Amino acid sequence: MQRIMLRGKLHQARVTHAELNYEGSCAIDQDLLDAVNIREYEQIDIYNIENGERFHTYAISGERGSRMISLNGAAARKAAVGDRIIICAYAPMSEQQIEGYKPSLVYLDADNNIVRTSKDIPLQLA
Repeated sequence: MQRIMLRGKLHQARVTHAELNYEGSCAIDQDLLDAVNIREYEQIDIYNIENGERFHTYAISGERGSRMISLNGAAARKAAVGDRIIICAYAPMSEQQIEGYKPSLVYLDADNNIVRTSKDIPLQLA
């Protein structure tokens, strides 16, 4: 049996561009892609914190050092510039691969600068 597991997450990313008439996808600063280990053309899920929209697209490389998060094509209708989003990538894993596995978590500030990385999501308390 395989389970679909979180592989990497960019948390609290800010949308910097929304390009309706650009070929679809999400352009992400290559430095951020490297930090979270997302490859160009890899499927990603995007969760808009501001309006609750959740959708699939794929990542493309944005200019290194630009801190760009650009929603392109139809995705441009799902968020506005300045919206906070979460970008996730998932992977199928066997029970053996899951043992001791931890995802790459990258936390961003309002300017899409990396403020910290982690392998653990904090325990949610009641």
